Amino acid sequence: MYVGKTLFAQLMELLPWTSFARIVQRHGGNAGVRTLTCAEQFRAMAFAQLTWRESLRDIEASLSANASKLYAMGFRSVVKRSTLADANESRNWLIW
Repeated sequence: MYVGKTLFAQLMELLPWTSFARIVQRHGGNAGVRTLTCAEQFRAMAFAQLTWRESLRDIEASLSANASKLYAMGFRSVVKRSTLADANESRNWLIW
């Protein structure tokens, strides 16, 4: 059985992360952030779009169900609903 990268991680590799990091730095997206970086927020929202999730609670439940694979998907830890809600509310929309 192949124990490499998940399909989601392979899709995320196709994105220009250096350009994304430059945009985040330009708009101060990670300033004062302790847990959820802009890259992790993007991954969570991309996961939600690709898996047809409709709410933050649904996103949290889906990611928690795959907790053993989160690191392989590019997350440092489990994404909590309140953290994702705060990030969605406070981050500059120009980053996205």
